[in-house]
Amino acid sequence: MDATETTETAGTAGSTDQAARAGTAETAARGKRRRLAAGASAAAVLALVGACAADPPGTEAVLRTLAATVAAQPAAAGGEADGEIPDGVKLSPADTHAPAVGNLDAPLREALQRAADDARTERGIEMTVTSGWRDKAYQQRLLDRAVTKYGSVEQARKFVNTPEKSAHVSGKAVDVGPTDADYWLIQHGARYGLCQVYANEIWHFELLTPPGGTCPAPLPDAAG
Repeated sequence: MDATETTETAGTAGSTDQAARAGTAETAARGKRRRLAAGASAAAVLALVGACAADPPGTEAVLRTLAATVAAQPAAAGGEADGEIPDGVKLSPADTHAPAVGNLDAPLREALQRAADDARTERGIEMTVTSGWRDKAYQQRLLDRAVTKYGSVEQARKFVNTPEKSAHVSGKAVDVGPTDADYWLIQHGARYGLCQVYANEIWHFELLTPPGGTCPAPLPDAAG
């Protein structure tokens, strides 16, 4: 090894040592910041607990403030805000807090609520909303999925309309479940003006006749 190689090796070793020391220092600094943050959070919690213990009447006010803060948070994009009903969630026609129900056209929603009450009273059927109002983006996603499933836009359109044509987007269509509720509504829905729209969708209803009138014959599918 000549002098040049010795110098280069020493320089490399020095750089490595410096990098290692810098990494150690940064790790220590991050750990200190985490400890400080944790300490601050713990102190805040302890202060809140102490305040509530010292002033029991103030506990309700604190909780109300926390609840109001949570309620004021903007809704997350997607999910229920676009009308999608998450898996496992069952909505009744009375669950107007959910956009899928609350954003339905008022006459449709009110007719559906009356029908649901009568179905429960007459037959013990608990009617649910499986899909209601949808925003345009959600409707487009459903159409895209149908294209993937059925292989073409033409076939997909038999089951899912475009955002521009869908009555779900305008809030004037609702899908109902379970199956016994579908058949009950097919038989009795005209009382409320509710009619099955498509022959291939026993669950899809719209207001198509005055209450007590006669429903038009269902169309073959959403494309026709």
